[in-house]
Amino acid sequence: MKKQFIAIVFMIGAFVNAQSVKEATGSLASLKDQTSVNVEFDYSNLKLLKENLTEAEYIKNRTEDLNKKTPGVGDSWAKKWAGSKEMIWNPKFLELVNVVLFKEKKNIVFKEDNKSAKYTVEVKVDWIFPGWDVAIMKQPAKVTTTIRLVETANRSNVLYSAKLNDAPGDQWGNNFSNESRIGEGFAKTGKTLAKLILKQIK
Repeated sequence: MKKQFIAIVFMIGAFVNAQSVKEATGSLASLKDQTSVNVEFDYSNLKLLKENLTEAEYIKNRTEDLNKKTPGVGDSWAKKWAGSKEMIWNPKFLELVNVVLFKEKKNIVFKEDNKSAKYTVEVKVDWIFPGWDVAIMKQPAKVTTTIRLVETANRSNVLYSAKLNDAPGDQWGNNFSNESRIGEGFAKTGKTLAKLILKQIK
């Protein structure tokens, strides 16, 4: 019985940590001899929830809902959400892609505002599901992005493109912050990209 329980936990963990890679074209092999890569994040066409709300619609709805429950809480949340991209999500992605590559002794550093780098990874954030956590039950966040590797000086030269679907965002224990859960989805997206790079630059 104990062995069955462990097996079930293992399978659930493997499922939760999975992220599908779709519509992959081109190659990441050109990164083999690079030591630094520029990264740019694009949230301009972000959709949220199953309803595919625009970010403006999502912020408006959630701010109003939270303010109805407790005046002022929605306004505070909106400020927290606005800072999440620069304070949580982008750093989480960069941290994991760099950590995974470093552990494999690959001397490639991914960072923003690195326009001198020969190549740029464009991270277009397509869809986010914030998930939820009510202590007894929880639903992980999900993050879907389109990743493109382009020449920094010639963005029309697309060397690689792929859609990274439904990166699960969750942590052990309870995580009541939507923004933090989403951040874990970005972390897993960075990890997925790093593993794709490692496979293609051997």
